[in-house]
Amino acid sequence: PAPRSAAVDWAAQQVLALVEIWALIAECSGLVGAWRLMTVCKASQAGTKHWLSTLPRFVMCGVTNHLEVGPIFGSMRLDLATLQWEDMGSSLDCITSGHACCAVRGALVVLGGEIIPHPEADAEDWSDGEDPVTSRVEIFPPGEESESLPSLSCGGIEMAVAIAVEESVSMAGQVLLLGGAGAGDDDTAVHLVDLFSGVCTPQPALLNSRRSFAAARALDGRVVCAGGWRDGLRTAEVFGPPINGASDAVWGWTALSAMSAGRADCRGCVMSDGRFAVLGGCDVDSMDHMVASASCEAVVIGEGEHWTPLPSMHQARAGFACAAVARCIIVADGNDCESGPVNDAGEFITAEVYDEGLNRWLRLPSRLPEDYDSWVTYADGSALI
Repeated sequence: PAPRSAAVDWAAQQVLALVEIWALIAECSGLVGAWRLMTVCKASQAGTKHWLSTLPRFVMCGVTNHLEVGPIFGSMRLDLATLQWEDMGSSLDCITSGHACCAVRGALVVLGGEIIPHPEADAEDWSDGEDPVTSRVEIFPPGEESESLPSLSCGGIEMAVAIAVEESVSMAGQVLLLGGAGAGDDDTAVHLVDLFSGVCTPQPALLNSRRSFAAARALDGRVVCAGGWRDGLRTAEVFGPPINGASDAVWGWTALSAMSAGRADCRGCVMSDGRFAVLGGCDVDSMDHMVASASCEAVVIGEGEHWTPLPSMHQARAGFACAAVARCIIVADGNDCESGPVNDAGEFITAEVYDEGLNRWLRLPSRLPEDYDSWVTYADGSALI
């Protein structure tokens, strides 16, 4: 019995080691490569699932228009191991569109937005007398009900972009709130928001007016913005310390070269090699004719800065969810700039993934939760949690 027990233990250790090896292979293969490894053998499936389970989940939040009951606020997350969308089970106290959202310390934070009336509400009382553009802030801790945080001291805002600040000294975290339509219609404003108090501290203003634009934090901590409504359609800029300046120098905005096309309501993210990618958006020939774009491009920030084209998405889209993870870019949902959402009522969300190694877009088979089989969604933001 003793030798047999030792042999069983040895065999179990070899199996576990094999699973761990496949997990390392999956990590080196990236997201798309890992999904392909799932079909090799049982050990590869187990190892790949283990690695995929360590990745943050792709969260999409926005207005969901139920074909029977009208608009509600919805938030769903995509399990990258099963490719199933999960209802996060929380909703805002009010329905908003054009809000900003980002992940702060593992929780989803939603800021501002325009309150949407229910179709059956009276025009005079649907907002309870408050400004349709709200200063509300909500936080969604994982697995818990949403909580209201102090309102923004800078007032109501919509079509802004929120980027979490990497720090650990504040009580509830800090967010950089960029652009958007706020108090005084100043869409170049930038504020550092303390989530515990709601205090908005002014920062150096954007060089260009921007609403519904692409923005992301670069690998070195700088913040990059591009596109948007107003006069920023082709322009791009970066927020960071001056070149060859001291480490404690005051940060400011520096213009980047213009993109190849105008992009309003576009989305952006930072790729694994540090390039800032800008995807889709509305190509506006005039205010009377707006066309959603499937084209994408990326810029190398720094010496030799220039824009280069990326392969186009399968689906032209604007106002969609977007995030970069494991050497891939995931996009989902969106609208076509004129007639409505890119996904018709049905059980699937129009999603696709760009693999940096393959340099191509692949359609992503992602099924909606069972309760969402007759809903049409509009994504107003996304995050990795």
